[in-house]
Amino acid sequence: MNAPVSPRDTLRTALAALLDGLPPKQAAQAVERLIGHYRGATPTDAPILRDRADVAAYAAYRMPATFEAMRAALAQFARAVPDLTPGSHTDIGGGTGAATWAVAATWPGGRGVTVLDWAEPALALGRELATANPALRQASWRRERVGRALTLDDTDLVTVSYVLNELTAADRAALVDAAAAAAGSVVIVEAGTPAGYARVIEARDRLIAAGFRIAAPCPHSARCPIVPGADWCHFSARVSRSSLHRQVKGGSLPYEDEKFSYVAATRLPAAPAPSRVVRRPQIRKGQVLLDLCEPDEQLRRTTVTKRHGDLYRAARDTEWGDAWPPHAQEP
Repeated sequence: MNAPVSPRDTLRTALAALLDGLPPKQAAQAVERLIGHYRGATPTDAPILRDRADVAAYAAYRMPATFEAMRAALAQFARAVPDLTPGSHTDIGGGTGAATWAVAATWPGGRGVTVLDWAEPALALGRELATANPALRQASWRRERVGRALTLDDTDLVTVSYVLNELTAADRAALVDAAAAAAGSVVIVEAGTPAGYARVIEARDRLIAAGFRIAAPCPHSARCPIVPGADWCHFSARVSRSSLHRQVKGGSLPYEDEKFSYVAATRLPAAPAPSRVVRRPQIRKGQVLLDLCEPDEQLRRTTVTKRHGDLYRAARDTEWGDAWPPHAQEP
């Protein structure tokens, strides 16, 4: 009996099929141009993805990274809110729907899914890709301007991935407020850069003001202990590199690490991590150094040595972004 194919592998297969017939050079040029647009200032009402060639190339390049970042954030969120199985999900600015794939991988089974985006070519291609995933075949793909005019139906979960960077400050605030008014839980992912972290913290503050509690990554809903401008909170997800990734970026490694910042907030009861590992652990002879965000609103380094026994063995297996101690947040 064959093992079931994972959503990750199903998505990669569907994405590879998109590039059939699209010359590799044309795909690479489209991605390079689109990366330049995404790194710049983009008016809220100006779709960047213009046609199917644009969407196919950019989806093949970016969807795996968006999927892995959102999947990592959702995994930590699900551990903090173990009783949650969303019965409905709205993905704002979802484009081709990477976040919907991540939600389906986190909570298998059917649910009402709505993807909102202003780029019709992206929605059309997302709808096409979704036919490969039974959990998404009945999803609704709606063209909608994401900004101050946005209105949302009530939903269990709202996701927003790599969207806030495309919006003006006023539209970012309106989007977060609309999500808070409609959803029981909200998960927002942005690039793991100082600017991306600043957008996440801005959204985090608005969600807390709206009555949400933070489930992840923070071990508390109080003020972030990071001094603005001095550092930023971000994490990393491993992404297998496709041939298009290697063609556009060069290099020979079969993977790359997607850096991302995120916040997961809920109105439901939640058990956040007792502490969160906020840097890559440093493994030295007989000891592991962990940089932690702790519930008393402090950042601290703790050293776990061999004399700690099982805790030391756990520390050697602990990764950047994990809860600490790990057994305190098992589902």
